[in-house]
Amino acid sequence: MYNPTVMDHFENPRNVGEIPDADGIGEVGNLSCGDILKVYVKVVDGKLEDVKYQTFGCGAAVASGSMLTELAKGKTVEEAMKITNNDVAEALNGLPPQKRHCSNLAADALHKALEDWRSKQK
Repeated sequence: MYNPTVMDHFENPRNVGEIPDADGIGEVGNLSCGDILKVYVKVVDGKLEDVKYQTFGCGAAVASGSMLTELAKGKTVEEAMKITNNDVAEALNGLPPQKRHCSNLAADALHKALEDWRSKQK
C-alpha cells in the first residue's frame, strides 16, 4: 500500500520528539481518522534551526511528520510557511488517496507552529 519512501520514513522517522524550549508549537488533528500531529520549531536569526514532531496516528502520519521536518529544517520562516501539503506528499513520492489528509496535518501543524512563533515576536 505504501511506497518505499513512505515506508522508510515510517520505519526510520526523522526528528521525532519535542523541543523543550521551542519557539513555536503547532498542533492539529483530524477528527475523521483520529490522527494528531504536533510540530515544534526553534528559530534562530529567522531560520528554522530545529524542527521536531510528535504524532498519534497511522503510518502515513508518521511518515508525513518525518518528511515535513526534513523539508523545513534550515529554511527561513518565510520559506517554511510556503511548504504545502502537496510538497510533503510529493517528497514522499505520493500517498494513497485515502491517506492524503496526513500530509495536510503535517503542513498545517508547521504553519501553526510558525504562527505561534510570530505571535511571540510582537
